[in-house]
Amino acid sequence: MEYGSATLENIAEYDMLISQIFGSEEEGYNYYNAYARSKGFGVRKEELTSKSGTNIAFRRLYVCCKEGYRARKHFEKTKRVRTPRPLSRCGCGARMEIELRMDNGEWFVKDFVDEHNHPLAKPDQTTFIRSHRGLSDVQKADVIEYGIGGLQTHQIMEVMEKDSGGYSKVGFISRDLYNFVAKYKKERIEGRDAEFVLRYMAAQKDTDGEFFSKYTTDSERHLLNIFWADAQSRIDYDAFGGVVIFDSTYRVNKYNLPFVLFIGVNHHRSTTVFGFGIVSDETEASFVWLLEAFLESTKRKHPRSVITDGDHAMTKAIAAVLPNTDHRSCSWLIEQNMIRNLRKQKLKDFRKFVYHIWDVDEFEKRWVEFMVDYDISEKDAWIMRVYELRKKWSRAYMKGRYFLGMQSNQRSESLNSRLHKNLDRRMSLVDLLEHSDHCLSRIRKNEAELDATTSDTVPFTELAAEPLEKSAALIYTPVMFKKVKQQIEQLSKWEVAEVTKNDDVVMYTVARKESRHVTYDVRFDMAGPLLQSVNCRCLKMYSEEIPCAHTFSVLKYLGLVNIPRCCVSTRWTMVGKSAFDSERNGNVHDWSKRMDRYHELRNICSMYLFKASNSPEMSRRCHRRRWLFSKVL
Repeated sequence: MEYGSATLENIAEYDMLISQIFGSEEEGYNYYNAYARSKGFGVRKEELTSKSGTNIAFRRLYVCCKEGYRARKHFEKTKRVRTPRPLSRCGCGARMEIELRMDNGEWFVKDFVDEHNHPLAKPDQTTFIRSHRGLSDVQKADVIEYGIGGLQTHQIMEVMEKDSGGYSKVGFISRDLYNFVAKYKKERIEGRDAEFVLRYMAAQKDTDGEFFSKYTTDSERHLLNIFWADAQSRIDYDAFGGVVIFDSTYRVNKYNLPFVLFIGVNHHRSTTVFGFGIVSDETEASFVWLLEAFLESTKRKHPRSVITDGDHAMTKAIAAVLPNTDHRSCSWLIEQNMIRNLRKQKLKDFRKFVYHIWDVDEFEKRWVEFMVDYDISEKDAWIMRVYELRKKWSRAYMKGRYFLGMQSNQRSESLNSRLHKNLDRRMSLVDLLEHSDHCLSRIRKNEAELDATTSDTVPFTELAAEPLEKSAALIYTPVMFKKVKQQIEQLSKWEVAEVTKNDDVVMYTVARKESRHVTYDVRFDMAGPLLQSVNCRCLKMYSEEIPCAHTFSVLKYLGLVNIPRCCVSTRWTMVGKSAFDSERNGNVHDWSKRMDRYHELRNICSMYLFKASNSPEMSRRCHRRRWLFSKVL
């Protein structure tokens, strides 16, 4: 710098720079690169000089990125595969050289030239200069988390640009982000996908003592089948595992392996997950292994009922492993098969067999008429095969069976849609593992939010509402209260027509007011003055675990204002899981503890920094004190 042509500000800046002392060579580079960014040029590392006969570096030269010229050989090529990159070097002489003091280990500025022979970049252009591009460790951690959360790379770029205040402040460009994501996945997996999954399972076990996993391999140690369930999933099964949906329709991974979900409903009638499985194929043997692994995770506690997608191999596996478990097929998939195999009026008439609530005798009578009307014979293979399985799909055969009102695996389809939206068939097993964990955390967040609302509020009831309705509002979760309320609202349609007593058993015949021939018998079992159990012929209490309108009619007839304990299923109340309380969040990644601390610190800092940004003076003070953090860390 020529002092005669420099301003006082330039001179002060020059004096400040050449008086800098650094603790390391890297610190010197970072300082000069930050200076270069503020001016509008890039930096390149050049000569690194070491002491003669040692590896001790004592001198380093940094130059402007436009220093020198492109080598002559690149101009002399006659055969070119692609067009050469545009020329960027123009022989700029700007530089900074630092040297190590051997006595105290400090680096000082030995030489500094700040004269450029080219225009300097504007502030919004510096982000595209190579030395100013790159993801920080914090940004890399955020990218990994956003990826696990289901964002695609271009979406991550948009989010991070917005968080940083624009493309010029994010510190990297899209190409840098794509390169990092590709490198991260390659370094993490690198052909050892299954090995990483097993290490992940082992790490989960270290942090979650109740985490369960089981797997099999072939003779060459290739992964064949795997099942896993964290502590919370096992607890949820203890509380809500009466009905389990097995869904094996999901194939999204580069190996085309079936991904099996074990799904149920919690006390809010929301989705809860009991476990995940991956099998090598859709054979009976694979599903038998998977169901056995699932039962091992539940300590051999069998579900009362299961709903499947109708897969033949899965059906045979359930019959072998869960012989006493009631099994039905997904009505939604039956519907899809109907649409493929039937047309027009024939389809409409067949649909009645699926959804109408007939008695079994009525179903069989109408089926005979259907066969005659459409001249159905053995040649109609699909209809004949479906009829043989009618006990697994017809509403007529479902009455009184324990399925909690569920008819299909659409509950797992909603989870599938979230996974399908975020993943594709090129993903690795690790991707599948991380994204399923993310979906699990979203499901548990939803449950926590519903728990908070239920704990803090009571469903609204009119002042003139039935006392039994007000009692239900204090007992059930909001979504289940609505279902119970629907039964209570039917009180006006029913009345007690007859009462028969036999020792400790009292039988109430409840008749429909408009059609007195429609009756239901409600049995009350007493032990002295205490009510032990209530059973209605409609079996709603058994099949859905809520009292029916006929039962409420008897309770009102008796003048009861509170729903008896024997009429309340714990699974639909806020205490449904109280005996199994534990932490909701079971998904722990290798870096989880560090990330937890990082999130906590980031949230604290963000709050104070946002306040500081309100004042220009406070913002400048924060900028000046950045060195304090570097010294502390």
